[in-house]
Amino acid sequence: MARLESFDSIYQRACERKGGEEGLAARLPEVLPQAKIAQYSDAELLSELSKKVFQSGFVWRIVDNKWPAYEAAFFNFEPHKILMLSPEQIQQRASDPELIRHLKKTMAIYDNALMVHDIKLAHGSFAKFIADWPSENIVGLWAELKRLGRRLGGNTGPYFLRTIGKDTFLLTEDIKGYFQAHKLIDAGFTSKRGLAQVQETFNDWQAQSGRSLAEISRILACGVGDNRI
Repeated sequence: MARLESFDSIYQRACERKGGEEGLAARLPEVLPQAKIAQYSDAELLSELSKKVFQSGFVWRIVDNKWPAYEAAFFNFEPHKILMLSPEQIQQRASDPELIRHLKKTMAIYDNALMVHDIKLAHGSFAKFIADWPSENIVGLWAELKRLGRRLGGNTGPYFLRTIGKDTFLLTEDIKGYFQAHKLIDAGFTSKRGLAQVQETFNDWQAQSGRSLAEISRILACGVGDNRI
């Protein structure tokens, strides 16, 4: 493993590429406090989670435009109402021209509604479960979403968390390229060992900077790759 680059060096390089501190600050994502995340309804979170499932490998704008139709077709994503749908009703929705014709992703709405329901029974609410999860082991939350839900592997789970304001880094191509070029990982990015190494590195940068994982992630991405301004 190589010697870790200081976060100050990473930050200065990102500032040079993005128009100084002000330009870089305008690009940083928002992280919500734990209490704010805990206030989401389970329906709000299931809607956003389902949207991210459909956006994976698809044009995000098309999914956004169709989402009001999904809200209507799936009872505003109230988990207990979705769980009353029969397999035939799920199939009908997967064939609806007003929606996106993708059976497996449509079935994932039901499966993830069941996950949200089960987590609510165990933790009080899905929102509380997410809010209480410690950011110093955010990859553990990624793993739980993948294990308990459907089609939440890869960047789908992390993008969902970023969207709702939960503090998380992302493994974009720029960030993976940085870790590989600096020899900060000696395992695959989907392996437990590799993810633990990434988490440890981000935790180190967080201790140096006092910034959120989301900010560190964006700053790192802005300092590498073909993205100068």
